[in-house]
Amino acid sequence: MSLQVEKLEKNMAKLTIEVSAEELEKALDEAYRKNKNRISIPGFRKGKAPRRMIEQVYGREVFYEDAANALIPQAYDSALEECEESIVSSPKIEVTQIEAGKPFVFTAEVALKPEVTLGKYKGVKVDKMDVEVTDEEVEAEIGRERESNARTITVEDRPVQDKDMTVIDFEGFVDGVAFEGGKGENYPLTIGSGAFIPGFEEGLIGAQIGEEVEVNVTFPEDYQASELAGKPAVFKCTVKEIKEKELPELDDEFASEVSEFDTMAEYREDVKKKLGDRKAAEAKSAKEDAVIDAVIAEAQMEIPDAMLETQQRQMVDEFAQRIQSQGLSMDQYMQFTGLTADKMLEQVKPQALKRIQSRLVMEAVAAAEKIEASEEEFEEEVKVMGEAYQLEPEKVKELLGENGKKQVKEDICIKKAVDFVVENAKETKASRTKVQKAEEETKEEA
Repeated sequence: MSLQVEKLEKNMAKLTIEVSAEELEKALDEAYRKNKNRISIPGFRKGKAPRRMIEQVYGREVFYEDAANALIPQAYDSALEECEESIVSSPKIEVTQIEAGKPFVFTAEVALKPEVTLGKYKGVKVDKMDVEVTDEEVEAEIGRERESNARTITVEDRPVQDKDMTVIDFEGFVDGVAFEGGKGENYPLTIGSGAFIPGFEEGLIGAQIGEEVEVNVTFPEDYQASELAGKPAVFKCTVKEIKEKELPELDDEFASEVSEFDTMAEYREDVKKKLGDRKAAEAKSAKEDAVIDAVIAEAQMEIPDAMLETQQRQMVDEFAQRIQSQGLSMDQYMQFTGLTADKMLEQVKPQALKRIQSRLVMEAVAAAEKIEASEEEFEEEVKVMGEAYQLEPEKVKELLGENGKKQVKEDICIKKAVDFVVENAKETKASRTKVQKAEEETKEEA
């Protein structure tokens, strides 16, 4: 196997890979042996016709495709080992010569890792994140817990109120004529949920059980059924059931039921601490993202389209694996969501670009700061991986191979580079929003 590398524009390259005529002949002979039992030649039993006879009848090219498919993966992998360039995309393969008795030649168009010119990466400025927990946030969190512990009771002595859970029969009419899809029986509807078109749920407030009421609404101009869009309608509705949530009292008994604490004071303090921990973790993650964004903005790099497309496909494949582990195929997912493969690729494009840019600039930072992964750090990472997969560290190393070990060490360097730029960032007080400025101006005028 021989390799020639031709650099193209925009960080692309063309690899010309040549495989000897002898290797091609072996691949053609293997393709003949694999296919001969499926080929019929007059005067010969299946599987007994000589290769030359088959080539005379069907053409010399009859085995070329199978031979090429067998040779390309192995030859391309060998070329990658020989190539000194860093290839960061799947190859676009084109066969340029395949003929018995001559070398087999194909090209692979690939993206090369872009060079990164770092700008400022130490001392970048980011907004300081607010991690203070307010009393209102604590009460809101307790309120959500209270809602989740509410019990549902049936109501018979009053009309429908906001937030009630009802069961209704309904039928809709436009210009006095019932329309298709406008009828339902024993339909569960929570008032205020926004499940129906605007005005419908509000029109049921005050209705008694068993009473038929008319609810007048107007379909939105952008309603999915174009024949109804923008038209006034009347729904004849009968409320069959009313239920409401009965919230527990916020007392010590409630605290002991939903937590490990005996009093509301202790429970409230614990909620505040957990909210603080959550805010701190969110702020740490947000700061990290903001710092990386700032470093990316200061850097210069040209991302080849092929590199971006490869990353997009990898992300879609990762998503497919996740949903398959939950028992859902990609075909089913696309059917449920109405998405196509192309739309999914387009959806992940911004994330794919950010992932590429982040890694490239952090690799550049690691190189600039001479950041390395120590053997102790590598061993610790292997230990963590082993615990995750219930494998002994030595088995993890065996499965990783040399390329895998290199990747793990590179990942460690990336993490250390991220820690470095975050530690060296400067937090500044967040600028006032337009709303805050307007509020301040209003107070000054008053």
